[in-house]
Amino acid sequence: MKLTADNKLKKLIVVGDRVLIRPSKQTDKTSSGLYLPPGVQEKEKIQSGYIIKVGPGYPLPLPADEEDLWKSREEQIKYLPLQAQEGDLAIFVQKGAIEVMYEDEKYFIVPQSSILMLEREEDL
Repeated sequence: MKLTADNKLKKLIVVGDRVLIRPSKQTDKTSSGLYLPPGVQEKEKIQSGYIIKVGPGYPLPLPADEEDLWKSREEQIKYLPLQAQEGDLAIFVQKGAIEVMYEDEKYFIVPQSSILMLEREEDL
């Protein structure tokens, strides 16, 4: 399959409690009007960007039930889903983020614990 702009991220799998974020242009105000003071941005290295992919979440311990032994390993693993969703605007601490380049574009892989706030288009 040939990679195109539409499908290039479909083959990526984000692991665990991490999210893949495309950084937005550095500004002191989010699209909804939330201002980020310059001191906070410089001192804490606060970044914002849109969530492109989300990992499955936090793995939960396997139950000790003997009756579940017949299930395949994939069916036994359960996850506590993340609060972040694809399309959310995330404001996160850059210290916990890992910068990666994929198809000549910059992304951050960020653990959910480094995300300070999410902005979602739909009302909560």
